Amino acid sequence: MKTNIKQENGTTIISLSGRLDSNSAPLFEDELKAFLTSPERHLVFDFNDLDYISSAGLRVILNTAKTFKNGPFDFITCAMQDHVLEVFEISGFDTFITIHNSVNQSLSTLNAKQNV
Repeated sequence: MKTNIKQENGTTIISLSGRLDSNSAPLFEDELKAFLTSPERHLVFDFNDLDYISSAGLRVILNTAKTFKNGPFDFITCAMQDHVLEVFEISGFDTFITIHNSVNQSLSTLNAKQNV
């Protein structure tokens, strides 16, 4: 799995490509530690190029959501391929994790929230 990290409008966007599975999840979790120890901005996971997610990958998503749950910043996922979205729906993750259609929709939502 590959990740690309960028900052835009006070938000960290992490784009994932490939497979988030038992092999890549621990490495990704290590990469996330700096963002999760003390969140300083909103976090968006762009899943546009994510081909597969396993239960190990879902655990990373769950831990990320828990970190952001009671803080001042938001965690959003977006741009899921249909089969990845289906995993979120079957596991019930879509009931407590915000899922948008695109990065732009995610950023628009965050910008609107900040301007309220």
